[in-house]
Amino acid sequence: MASSSSSTSTSPCLAFHVKRCEPELVVPAKATPHELKYLSDIDDQEGLRFQIPFIWFYKNSNSMEGKDPVKVIREGLGKALVYYYPFAGRLIEGYKRKLVVDCNAEGVLFIQADADISLERLSNNIQPPYPFLDEVLYNVPGSDGIVGCPLLLIQVTRLICGGFILALRFNHTLCDAFGLLQFMNAISEMAQGAQEPSIQPVWQRDLLSARNPPRITCTHHEYEEAMTGPVNMDQTNLVQRSFFFGPNQIKAIRSHLPPNLRSCSQFELLTACLWRCRTLALKLEPDEIVRVSCIITARSKRRGPGLPVGYYGNTFAFPAAVSEAGVLCKKSLGYAVELVKKAKAEMNEEYIKSVADLMVIRGRPPFIMRGNLIISDIADSKSANVDFGWGCPDYAGPATAFPQISLQVKCRNKEVDGIVVPICLPFLAMIRFEQELEEMTKEVNTYNITPVMITSAL
Repeated sequence: MASSSSSTSTSPCLAFHVKRCEPELVVPAKATPHELKYLSDIDDQEGLRFQIPFIWFYKNSNSMEGKDPVKVIREGLGKALVYYYPFAGRLIEGYKRKLVVDCNAEGVLFIQADADISLERLSNNIQPPYPFLDEVLYNVPGSDGIVGCPLLLIQVTRLICGGFILALRFNHTLCDAFGLLQFMNAISEMAQGAQEPSIQPVWQRDLLSARNPPRITCTHHEYEEAMTGPVNMDQTNLVQRSFFFGPNQIKAIRSHLPPNLRSCSQFELLTACLWRCRTLALKLEPDEIVRVSCIITARSKRRGPGLPVGYYGNTFAFPAAVSEAGVLCKKSLGYAVELVKKAKAEMNEEYIKSVADLMVIRGRPPFIMRGNLIISDIADSKSANVDFGWGCPDYAGPATAFPQISLQVKCRNKEVDGIVVPICLPFLAMIRFEQELEEMTKEVNTYNITPVMITSAL
């Protein structure tokens, strides 16, 4: 296939060329049902109508000598789409903008590319943010909408060392990170010769749809009416940085807690710490109401209705901890941890059913943006286990941060295992955030990424 475009990375530290072929549509390898499939009322939230980029970096493997990752992944994708055929369809809007998948087998967008750089040269740049993301995940014109657009865009970029980068963008209404990784593992299995996925996909979106009659039975601070007034974050001067938390950093932060709270989970600890540092950095009015919304999955029976293995829709709610900014900033970290623990404890089967009912009763309200930080722990999503035959990736996870959303991802940094968290803030607030975080971790340097300017489009 002839090359359709050539571009150069704009990173000040890296200079390399990427040659892309024309985007193509990969369709299921066999005929699939042409039908309409309704999303659940947890899927069909206004706040999930966006696309999320993920990225994987793979080294060369001697055992795959002569194998082309583009061909291997493209063929595996076509076979996996036989089982996950809704991914090859298009969203349409039904009554009251209800999202429905038209399973028409139009296919997912796929791009093959080549870059004149090795993974070794990229080694200091394989944690988000990525100044070269647009080069390894080309935004095909007209492809980034929600309705009537491809639900998945994949680009495989070969590197001169024999390694490659797989970057993709998926429509969040169709699945969450765990559902995406279930699909990616199916692709990897089919690419390596499996006749069918080891985990069969389950649709059954009615399990997380509103009850009849719908009834709101819980308090949902994440959807409360927001205060009026301008957004408290400068959207025109945003920067991204990633912060790495290894054992030393975690131990240092935990030392700020009283003995009765030191057994809190790592997620609770980091969420409370990030929330407090971010609030301090934004310099809000003392009476401003701030929230941290904890994304909690309902996949387990303890937290949800006991969803079947193979369910790949969105399965989470995000109960929010709430405080006045002044109180949160003045009180110790233990205050924030207690609020986060309380919010997490609210998540159960009744809570997520109440969210589904709220979507129907209140007309699908968006989650609050003003004064809200949404944090998700995808450390256990097994994104680092996706193996197409070249072994596990050097990094796997989200490719960017968002102004109101941060993800906690497993990462290995300088031979140390830990958690990396991409953060997006206005430039001056980012400087203050670093200072606050450095104070929490004492003299441990938690960041190693140069800030990258991004636009207000986020």
